[in-house]
Amino acid sequence: MRFDQTQAATLETILRWRRDVRHFLDHPIDEAALARLAEAMALSPSVGNARPWRVIRVEDAALRAAVRTNFQQCDAEAAADYADEQAAAYRALKLAGLDAAPVQLAVFTHIDPAEGHGLGRRTMPETLRQSTAMAIHTLWLAARAANLGMGMVSILDPHAMERLFAVPDDWVFTAYLCLGHAEWDDDTPLLHRAGWQENSPTLWEVR
Repeated sequence: MRFDQTQAATLETILRWRRDVRHFLDHPIDEAALARLAEAMALSPSVGNARPWRVIRVEDAALRAAVRTNFQQCDAEAAADYADEQAAAYRALKLAGLDAAPVQLAVFTHIDPAEGHGLGRRTMPETLRQSTAMAIHTLWLAARAANLGMGMVSILDPHAMERLFAVPDDWVFTAYLCLGHAEWDDDTPLLHRAGWQENSPTLWEVR
């Protein structure tokens, strides 16, 4: 299949408008829309077609509260690593959408799945985690195309998350995702608005 310029432009728009959303409305997401997002995630590439991502939809209030506690502990420790002015700037950042996001997903990577029969990962087993990362990115773009926001909470203790969800020993924590309707549309990423860091140009080195 060949795509025309209109379709290419639409993809570029989606890429440019993808945001790591932290401010959510508490409006529920239609179950049919969530099913479509799960189907889009299933289209992601993976090493040897291993499809190692394992997704838990977190609805239980006690589990959500435990994730929040994990985040708060790790966030306080991270703030302590910065000095003075930068520490204040760090504390001013909103780094999680745990309060309002109606859908929350704990994503793990199965590090030794039977699927794929080991193809493509014998010398580079990290490709399993990379496959999960690509699946998350696919979900991110699909959510944006559906006019939904997604944010990734990375300030968490991964081993604590594995214990919390009592996952098998060969599952490793990869990401915690918040999904919902964004509180506002803005073409300025949050870290840019806060003056934390601007984008640097991506250079392709030639050798």
